[in-house]
Amino acid sequence: MLDILNHPLITHKLTIMRNKETGTKDFRENLDEIAELMAYEVCRDLPVRPVEIETPMGPCTGRELSKEVVIVPILRAGIGLLDGIRRLVPTAKVGFIGMYRDEETLQPHEYFAKFPKNLEDAVVMVVDPMLATGGSAVDAITQIKKRGAVNIKLVCLVGAPEGVQAVQKAHPDVDIYLAALDEKLNDIGYIVPGLGDAGDRIFGTK
Repeated sequence: MLDILNHPLITHKLTIMRNKETGTKDFRENLDEIAELMAYEVCRDLPVRPVEIETPMGPCTGRELSKEVVIVPILRAGIGLLDGIRRLVPTAKVGFIGMYRDEETLQPHEYFAKFPKNLEDAVVMVVDPMLATGGSAVDAITQIKKRGAVNIKLVCLVGAPEGVQAVQKAHPDVDIYLAALDEKLNDIGYIVPGLGDAGDRIFGTK
């Protein structure tokens, strides 16, 4: 499934982020806010179970989450989505996977991985602001599946059709959530119109 979250607040904040005049502080704050807005929709189908509680007025059957949520940012830019999602799901555990893209071949390489236990029983959200060629996302999901994860959602800010197709082909069981589906990739593998290098803009490294 591909779900494009066309919400006015998300679109408004994304427009600020796309603007090349937007500085690191505003870029990071708007990404954080979009992450929280997206998390509300991404979590819509999380499984729940009944639980008996006592309200001040008497007994009540409520609902609580029945599976752990694990958020896995793809380093380094994925960290920018972490806090916004955790505000909505504060009990979520966090794993990390480090991927870098060879600038010549555009192929992804893993350089770090650390995950909580029992991924097979959790809902795993793989997060990265950009879904460009899809190489890093495909490889990250492959590595996470090797650790036992079976219920995986990919959450990205901006995607290109090429990246979406790559993930759908390699992992048709993974739901993809985007704030926007952009036009295409350029000849150096960047999303057009996109918003530039998300990692550099989040951390002010360029």
